[in-house]
Amino acid sequence: MNAKNPIGVFDSGIGGLTVVKALREVLPYEDFIYLGDTARVPYGNKTADTVTRFSHEVCRFLISHNVKMIVVACNTASALSLPLLEKDFPIPILGMISSGADAALQDSTAKHIGIIGTSATIESGAYTAAIRAKAPFVRVSSKACPLLVPLVEEGWLEHKITLEILREYLDPMLQDNIDSLVLGCTHYPLLKSLISQVVNEKVRLVDSAEASAKATVSLLEKFHLSNPDHTPGRTALFVTDLPRKIDHVVESFLGIQAIETLKVCL
Repeated sequence: MNAKNPIGVFDSGIGGLTVVKALREVLPYEDFIYLGDTARVPYGNKTADTVTRFSHEVCRFLISHNVKMIVVACNTASALSLPLLEKDFPIPILGMISSGADAALQDSTAKHIGIIGTSATIESGAYTAAIRAKAPFVRVSSKACPLLVPLVEEGWLEHKITLEILREYLDPMLQDNIDSLVLGCTHYPLLKSLISQVVNEKVRLVDSAEASAKATVSLLEKFHLSNPDHTPGRTALFVTDLPRKIDHVVESFLGIQAIETLKVCL
């Protein structure tokens, strides 16, 4: 592993670009290679075996581009595949669950944490297990929100229908007095504005993208892999299928314009 090599990041689609955005903010001198598996999105409604197979294929692609570590910017893949990925590949691999759980525990005051995510992430129980491994007596309430990813990818980030669906999903947890809410899907940070309208000011929002970016900094330091060159880093973007309005979607998720998007076959 060479400290000057890029960091690999992947998700089932474009949502993981929220993680790349958070990574670029804390690691401005690192290069990133992102692969969105847009031909097979979403992972959230697939079996664990299928998600693990897809994740292995994506990791092999990233390693072929000489990445020094991989950030699994997909909560579903992190929940279902991370232990096998860590076992099968010879570089550091970081998922979303542990760092998100740590951030939730730091932000929780009354110790009642809410979690929202895809069906597969919630059904895996990975966030609940990670939280209770560190704090056994914390209350955890979780809710699968399968309609949110399609709404985000449609660009309905401020739409009244999205707001009403969020209310439907979140009201039971709010009535049960959660004090923090883990956004357990990389698409959800783009809905922070609407989510803030639904929850009260006492509920802290835990952005798993921001939490994983901080964990990446620590992991690079641990393995002495921080890039010693202080020149602005570059980002390469690959997808397995070119979705419509790709330029607009990338701009929305990543916050910058004019990144060339290349289609690849796994």
